[in-house]
Amino acid sequence: MKKRLLALVAACATLALSAVLLAGCSGGGDAQQSANTDNASGDGAFTLAVGFDQGYPPYGYVGDDGEFTGFDLDLAQAVCEKMGWDLKLEAIDWDAKDALIGSGTINCIWNGFTMEGREDGYTFSDPYMLNEQVVVVRADSDIASLDDLAGKTVMTQVDSAALDVLEDSQADLAATFAGGAPQTIGDYNNAFMQLESGMVDAVACDLSIAAYQMAANPDKYVQLDALSTEHYAVGFKKGDTELAQQVTDALKQLDEDGTVKELCEKYADQGISYDNWVL
Repeated sequence: MKKRLLALVAACATLALSAVLLAGCSGGGDAQQSANTDNASGDGAFTLAVGFDQGYPPYGYVGDDGEFTGFDLDLAQAVCEKMGWDLKLEAIDWDAKDALIGSGTINCIWNGFTMEGREDGYTFSDPYMLNEQVVVVRADSDIASLDDLAGKTVMTQVDSAALDVLEDSQADLAATFAGGAPQTIGDYNNAFMQLESGMVDAVACDLSIAAYQMAANPDKYVQLDALSTEHYAVGFKKGDTELAQQVTDALKQLDEDGTVKELCEKYADQGISYDNWVL
């Protein structure tokens, strides 16, 4: 009887230990599965989390219907459809873009994003669109050239390509501005509101932004000579070369099947031109 009782106790202990071990293994598996699906949607597809400035027409902005729209956002959607991915649009504070991409909250910046001068901070797709940095002034102003900006108040977006140019290759020009430097603001929509009201004399911005504003207000603004020439590309976390190459390949396919040209035509009245497509 004692032997049978001891055997029963031993068996129960073995079963209890096995249950504990099984639970531990199961917990580890669930944790691993969760880690592996951080970038997957509920259906298991990869999710491309795109960071963009919602006040950056025609590339990314809030449409009349209250929904996010824009050339780059449509392009990102087309890439995701081509690749079988899900798209997640993340309207971001432009100043926080580096922290967001570093933390994995977003895995790319796709928003009329100039690659020149940023190569050390990101891994880029191949460039897809030609761009310039230009200066826009009111049509009724006395400013006809870049030299006429001396003593004038010039505004641009914080942490923008235009600001980079004015602090680097065009630093001598910027030193002639009122205050010895350009003023900065959080987004270009407000910059052009200040230009329209006369609070500033000029706005330095991307060619596409200038084209958008002048298309919407053909008699209100004029564009001066270009400050620089550059290219747009999709920016990824440094070292994320595989994802950057996949997006590049998908963009090439979308150009070949005519999708890119259709999107350029869709936004033609907002300053987008297929002639500037370079991929």
